[in-house]
Amino acid sequence: MSPSKLEEELKIHTRIMEQTVEQCSSDIRAITECLLGCFRQGNKLMLCGNGGSAADSQHMAAEFVNRFRLDRAALPAIALTVDSSVLTAIGNDSSYEYTFSRQVEALAKPGDILAAISTSGCSANILKALDVARERGVKTIGFTSEKGCQSMAPKCDLCLVIPSTDTPRVQEAHEFVWHAICGMVEQALFAKD
Repeated sequence: MSPSKLEEELKIHTRIMEQTVEQCSSDIRAITECLLGCFRQGNKLMLCGNGGSAADSQHMAAEFVNRFRLDRAALPAIALTVDSSVLTAIGNDSSYEYTFSRQVEALAKPGDILAAISTSGCSANILKALDVARERGVKTIGFTSEKGCQSMAPKCDLCLVIPSTDTPRVQEAHEFVWHAICGMVEQALFAKD
């Protein structure tokens, strides 16, 4: 990659990050408060996504369960993307559309949160999981892009819409925001004065 191409990529990345902070700060605060309420009440966070968003789900579950910046008690978070036997059984016996919704059906209780990550916002298994979560009294949080907000946002109590349609830039912004949220949650729950 030429230096000029790399600089161009960095400029686009920086612009989208700045727009995300400018346009989404109130949504980020609301999501943080929602997670704080969930954890303070002893409830859990479930995360799901496909492809790179599946990796983000696992990454963020690890940040909450283990630690982000502080040595502290574990927080209850689970990525619905990690049990290959459950995923393949559901995909094989019924349909891939139900890979996450069946797990929500099995694991979710009122007061829990489902965080669904989808850059397209159109994945059938994500939308189905959001529907089942709402039926079960579970708060729903979406992370998507401009192209995904029409299909995903109506199914979410809170929805973070990154101001871009470029999948790699959206994924980078999702990770940035999740890290910011992890830090704010950890500080609020565990930082000593």
